[in-house]
Amino acid sequence: MYSILVVDDEPLIVKGLTSLLQTSGLAIGHIYNAHSGYEALDYLRMEEIDLLITDIQMDAMTGIELMHQARLIKPWVQTIVISAHETFQYAQMAIRLGAKDYLIKPLNSEQFLDSVRNVLLKLERKGDGGLQPGEAELTESFRMEQPVADKTELLNKLFVPGEATPSLLGQLRDQYGIELGGPYFSVLRLRLGERKSPSAGPLTSKDEELLQYAALNIVKELFGQEWSHVAFYSPNRELSILVQWNEEAYADMNVNKINQLDMIGRGLHFNIHKFLGLVCIVGISQILRGTEFLGELYKQAGKAAKWHQEHQDHYVFYYGDFNWSDYTHQEPTREDLNDQTNLIVERAKAYIDENFTQKGLTLHEVAQKNHVSPNYLSYLFKKITGFNLWEYVIKLRMELSKSLITGTDLRRYEIAERVGYESPEHFSKIFKKFYGISPSEMKK
Repeated sequence: MYSILVVDDEPLIVKGLTSLLQTSGLAIGHIYNAHSGYEALDYLRMEEIDLLITDIQMDAMTGIELMHQARLIKPWVQTIVISAHETFQYAQMAIRLGAKDYLIKPLNSEQFLDSVRNVLLKLERKGDGGLQPGEAELTESFRMEQPVADKTELLNKLFVPGEATPSLLGQLRDQYGIELGGPYFSVLRLRLGERKSPSAGPLTSKDEELLQYAALNIVKELFGQEWSHVAFYSPNRELSILVQWNEEAYADMNVNKINQLDMIGRGLHFNIHKFLGLVCIVGISQILRGTEFLGELYKQAGKAAKWHQEHQDHYVFYYGDFNWSDYTHQEPTREDLNDQTNLIVERAKAYIDENFTQKGLTLHEVAQKNHVSPNYLSYLFKKITGFNLWEYVIKLRMELSKSLITGTDLRRYEIAERVGYESPEHFSKIFKKFYGISPSEMKK
């Protein structure tokens, strides 16, 4: 049985879609309703959601912004977008973010249910209730394209200082059709480690060759046609991925490029680990303008991946998450790393303590204030405090609401407003889940 979240700032539409789903006969266990993007995010954080159905134009947070946040919280959630606008730009952004369908209002009931049915059938065929965290929809067979040795050698030369010349770029374009116009670039380096099962035995050279080959095809499947990129073998059992953006794509403020890279990094780690049985460590560089910085980006991705030595239960690392300026003259010591880790968590905790009653507070905002990626902040916060970051926000909100319920005569909607919730009903659901009783029962 699947759980569906319906989001629209028009209550009648939410009610109508919910009614359609309830009488559809589909394998639906729970239907959650939200009337804003912020309310929807709480459901995504608190509940197991398989399918998100969202309007694209809402006050405070658009459907596009909600999809971005949803992919950070639960990358495997499937999405159907509904809109009153047949605008190509909206549809393009929604599809780029992985929407399975884009439906125009007023909705045709049969078309809507067919769309939902198709998504649920695909989830069912996975056999385990849906995609797992970070898992992408890999096709049944990889596109087995054997790498050309000469092409691989030329691509690796791009990372050698001074070698990314117009001549080399022209050779890649003319011989292999690889256009590297950028002008913005980032590099991901994938380090393929040992098998996850010690009993599997050591890898032979033939095994390593086949596994690297399979990993490259997983990379190609996950990046697909949506990304302008080139992936290839690099020395020491690594794979390199060179990602580029033109001026228009880079200027698109609706897409957080680093968050996108971070999410696909998690997808790469998950799928290579699942399908090939290999530990995969992903290092992600910053984004810089110009081919002259390709060598620097390659180094950054390598430095980022090295942090796995200190965080061995974490596998995706972004160069910008670490304060490298503190370690200009030497490698950071373990004490340096612990100090930096504790400082990041302390700052995040202080920011949350001061702003937890703010409506629409997001993990992305907390991470942005700390100048780290949401994925890395979530990992550190849990490791140091024992709480998931959003569990900590909810804990503070519930403790404050309890004191307001027992110590004041404020009404439920006033308390909900004070602790950061737009909907009193939604506040009550979270309160009951946290304390086991409703606000009115606690008042009594």
